Amino acid sequence: MAAPDDDEEDEGPPSLPGGKYYMTPEGHSRLEAELADRRAERHRVVEIVSWAAGNGDRSENADYKEGKRRLREIDRRLRFLTRRLAHAEVVDPAAQTQRDRVFFGATVTFANERDETLSVTIVGVDEASMAEGKISIASPMALALLRASRGDEVTVRTPRGPERIEVLEIHYP
Repeated sequence: MAAPDDDEEDEGPPSLPGGKYYMTPEGHSRLEAELADRRAERHRVVEIVSWAAGNGDRSENADYKEGKRRLREIDRRLRFLTRRLAHAEVVDPAAQTQRDRVFFGATVTFANERDETLSVTIVGVDEASMAEGKISIASPMALALLRASRGDEVTVRTPRGPERIEVLEIHYP
Protein backbone atom coordinates (compact mmCIF):
# COMPACT_ATOMS: atom_id res chain seq x y z
CA MET A 1 0.00 0.00 0.00
CA ALA A 2 1.44 3.39 -1.00
CA ALA A 3 1.98 6.15 1.52
CA PRO A 4 -0.37 9.12 1.22
CA ASP A 5 0.92 11.94 -0.96
CA ASP A 6 2.09 14.99 1.03
CA ASP A 7 -0.28 17.19 -0.97
CA GLU A 8 -3.28 15.19 0.25
CA GLU A 9 -2.21 15.06 3.91
CA ASP A 10 -3.90 17.52 6.26
CA GLU A 11 -5.86 19.24 3.50
CA GLY A 12 -9.05 19.55 5.56
CA PRO A 13 -12.22 20.75 3.85
CA PRO A 14 -12.22 20.95 0.06
CA SER A 15 -11.15 24.12 -1.67
CA LEU A 16 -13.37 25.95 -4.10
CA PRO A 17 -12.80 26.05 -7.86
CA GLY A 18 -9.31 27.23 -8.71
CA GLY A 19 -7.83 25.55 -5.62
CA LYS A 20 -8.28 28.71 -3.53
CA TYR A 21 -9.43 28.88 0.07
CA TYR A 22 -11.55 31.98 0.47
CA MET A 23 -11.30 33.71 3.81
CA THR A 24 -12.02 37.04 5.43
CA PRO A 25 -9.15 39.34 6.45
CA GLU A 26 -9.88 38.41 10.10
CA GLY A 27 -9.70 34.68 9.34
CA HIS A 28 -6.42 35.16 7.46
CA SER A 29 -4.95 37.09 10.40
CA ARG A 30 -5.99 34.32 12.82
CA LEU A 31 -4.24 31.67 10.71
CA GLU A 32 -1.09 33.80 10.43
CA ALA A 33 -1.07 34.31 14.21
CA GLU A 34 -1.48 30.57 14.77
CA LEU A 35 1.40 29.89 12.35
CA ALA A 36 3.66 32.24 14.33
CA ASP A 37 2.59 30.61 17.63
CA ARG A 38 3.27 27.09 16.30
CA ARG A 39 6.73 28.13 15.07
CA ALA A 40 7.58 29.53 18.53
CA GLU A 41 6.19 26.41 20.21
CA ARG A 42 8.25 24.20 17.89
CA HIS A 43 11.41 26.05 18.90
CA ARG A 44 10.65 25.44 22.62
CA VAL A 45 9.89 21.74 22.03
CA VAL A 46 13.12 21.27 20.03
CA GLU A 47 15.07 22.62 23.01
CA ILE A 48 13.30 20.15 25.35
CA VAL A 49 13.97 17.22 22.99
CA SER A 50 17.65 18.22 22.69
CA TRP A 51 17.96 18.37 26.48
CA ALA A 52 16.16 15.01 26.86
CA ALA A 53 18.36 13.39 24.19
CA GLY A 54 21.44 14.44 26.15
CA ASN A 55 20.18 12.54 29.21
CA GLY A 56 21.14 9.17 27.82
CA ASP A 57 19.00 6.13 26.99
CA ARG A 58 16.28 7.40 24.64
CA SER A 59 14.33 4.14 24.67
CA GLU A 60 13.14 4.77 28.25
CA ASN A 61 13.20 8.57 28.20
CA ALA A 62 9.60 9.83 28.51
CA ASP A 63 10.56 13.49 27.91
CA TYR A 64 12.28 12.53 24.67
CA LYS A 65 9.41 10.34 23.42
CA GLU A 66 6.74 12.89 24.32
CA GLY A 67 8.76 15.70 22.76
CA LYS A 68 9.19 13.82 19.50
CA ARG A 69 5.46 13.03 19.40
CA ARG A 70 4.63 16.70 20.02
CA LEU A 71 7.07 17.78 17.29
CA ARG A 72 5.27 15.55 14.78
CA GLU A 73 1.94 17.15 15.73
CA ILE A 74 3.36 20.67 15.44
CA ASP A 75 5.04 19.91 12.11
CA ARG A 76 1.78 18.48 10.71
CA ARG A 77 -0.12 21.64 11.72
CA LEU A 78 2.68 23.88 10.35
CA ARG A 79 2.47 22.14 6.96
CA PHE A 80 -1.31 22.54 6.93
CA LEU A 81 -1.19 26.25 7.86
CA THR A 82 1.60 27.01 5.39
CA ARG A 83 -0.27 25.38 2.50
CA ARG A 84 -3.60 26.93 3.49
CA LEU A 85 -2.11 30.43 3.67
CA ALA A 86 -0.24 29.92 0.38
CA HIS A 87 -3.54 29.15 -1.38
CA ALA A 88 -5.65 31.69 0.50
CA GLU A 89 -7.78 34.17 -1.38
CA VAL A 90 -8.53 36.97 1.08
CA VAL A 91 -11.86 38.60 0.30
CA ASP A 92 -12.97 41.68 2.23
CA PRO A 93 -16.79 41.59 2.46
CA ALA A 94 -16.83 45.34 3.17
CA ALA A 95 -15.53 45.92 -0.37
CA GLN A 96 -18.51 44.10 -1.96
CA THR A 97 -20.15 46.42 -4.49
CA GLN A 98 -23.23 44.30 -5.28
CA ARG A 99 -24.85 44.49 -1.85
CA ASP A 100 -28.31 43.41 -3.01
CA ARG A 101 -27.18 39.81 -3.64
CA VAL A 102 -25.60 37.12 -1.48
CA PHE A 103 -21.86 36.69 -1.89
CA PHE A 104 -18.93 35.70 0.34
CA GLY A 105 -19.02 37.61 3.64
CA ALA A 106 -22.73 38.42 3.55
CA THR A 107 -24.88 38.08 6.63
CA VAL A 108 -28.17 36.62 5.46
CA THR A 109 -31.41 36.54 7.41
CA PHE A 110 -33.86 33.96 6.12
CA ALA A 111 -37.07 32.15 7.06
CA ASN A 112 -37.33 28.39 6.77
CA GLU A 113 -40.37 26.12 6.26
CA ARG A 114 -40.90 25.92 10.04
CA ASP A 115 -41.33 29.73 10.17
CA GLU A 116 -38.04 30.14 12.02
CA THR A 117 -36.03 33.25 11.25
CA LEU A 118 -32.29 32.64 11.26
CA SER A 119 -29.18 34.66 10.37
CA VAL A 120 -25.90 33.28 9.09
CA THR A 121 -22.69 34.85 7.84
CA ILE A 122 -20.91 33.15 4.92
CA VAL A 123 -17.19 32.77 5.68
CA GLY A 124 -14.23 30.58 4.70
CA VAL A 125 -14.01 26.89 5.57
CA ASP A 126 -11.52 27.56 8.39
CA GLU A 127 -13.68 30.27 9.96
CA ALA A 128 -17.01 28.44 10.18
CA SER A 129 -18.56 28.30 13.65
CA MET A 130 -22.21 27.43 14.22
CA ALA A 131 -22.00 28.93 17.72
CA GLU A 132 -21.19 32.30 16.12
CA GLY A 133 -23.64 31.88 13.22
CA LYS A 134 -20.83 31.56 10.66
CA ILE A 135 -21.20 28.96 7.91
CA SER A 136 -18.62 27.74 5.42
CA ILE A 137 -18.89 28.96 1.86
CA ALA A 138 -18.65 25.27 0.87
CA SER A 139 -21.70 24.29 2.97
CA PRO A 140 -24.97 23.31 1.27
CA MET A 141 -26.72 26.30 2.91
CA ALA A 142 -24.16 28.81 1.60
CA LEU A 143 -24.08 27.25 -1.86
CA ALA A 144 -27.88 27.52 -2.06
CA LEU A 145 -27.85 31.15 -0.88
CA LEU A 146 -25.06 32.41 -3.15
CA ARG A 147 -26.29 34.97 -5.72
CA ALA A 148 -29.79 35.06 -4.18
CA SER A 149 -31.51 38.41 -3.68
CA ARG A 150 -33.90 39.66 -1.01
CA GLY A 151 -37.27 37.92 -1.44
CA ASP A 152 -35.83 34.94 -3.35
CA GLU A 153 -36.77 31.42 -2.33
CA VAL A 154 -34.02 28.81 -2.61
CA THR A 155 -33.88 25.08 -1.94
CA VAL A 156 -31.28 23.76 0.48
CA ARG A 157 -30.30 20.11 0.67
CA THR A 158 -30.47 19.08 4.34
CA PRO A 159 -30.20 15.72 6.12
CA ARG A 160 -34.01 15.84 6.44
CA GLY A 161 -34.35 16.36 2.68
CA PRO A 162 -34.78 19.46 0.53
CA GLU A 163 -35.97 22.54 2.40
CA ARG A 164 -37.20 25.84 0.95
CA ILE A 165 -35.97 29.04 2.56
CA GLU A 166 -36.79 32.68 1.79
CA VAL A 167 -34.11 35.38 1.90
CA LEU A 168 -35.36 38.22 4.09
CA GLU A 169 -32.31 40.47 4.45
CA ILE A 170 -28.73 40.75 3.20
CA HIS A 171 -26.06 42.76 5.04
CA TYR A 172 -22.35 43.36 4.51
CA PRO A 173 -19.97 44.87 7.06
